[in-house]
Amino acid sequence: MASGNSDPRRNLTATAVKVLIAGGFGVGKTTMVGSVSEVPPLRTEEVITTASEGVDDLAGVEQKTTTTVALDFGRITINPDLILYLFGTPGQDRFWFMWDELAEGALGAVVLADTRRLDSCFAAVDFFERRNLPFVVGVNCFDGAYRYGTEEVRQALDVGMDVPLLLCDARERESTKQVLTSLMEHVMARSDLAAAQGGY
Repeated sequence: MASGNSDPRRNLTATAVKVLIAGGFGVGKTTMVGSVSEVPPLRTEEVITTASEGVDDLAGVEQKTTTTVALDFGRITINPDLILYLFGTPGQDRFWFMWDELAEGALGAVVLADTRRLDSCFAAVDFFERRNLPFVVGVNCFDGAYRYGTEEVRQALDVGMDVPLLLCDARERESTKQVLTSLMEHVMARSDLAAAQGGY
């Protein structure tokens, strides 16, 4: 997949689509957006303070020192005809009210999962299932974490076989691009199926 060209004089006729990167607190959403963005990513990270004690669940991510309080934003040109605008959602429960606004106009989503804390992505899976928004699951393989098979993770998350599920490393550009490519293929397949069934 081509990495694209960030020259604003190019891609004047390209289709721009909005994609969400969602998941629980500390699963790697900010890292994923930053790993693939062809422009300096916009981040709204703040230092975690004692004010979050008893409010944010830091179990499993005790070493995390910053957190996204609004969104992360990045951009990647998939090919001359397609540009993805990436919006990373905040992960803490207290910021979930922003998800509805961020999801407005989105074509699809990536749910990023951490096998050490799979329950942290249940809310994201439920959110997109309720809205019938196409999504894929990216299992972020953290160093030192046990590597579960994709079908084990699928069963644990209770997502259907129609939802693509991939192992990935959110730090690696090519790995993130593979997840985004899978999402675009999934969106197109769903669109084609709906058209064949007379949905459009």
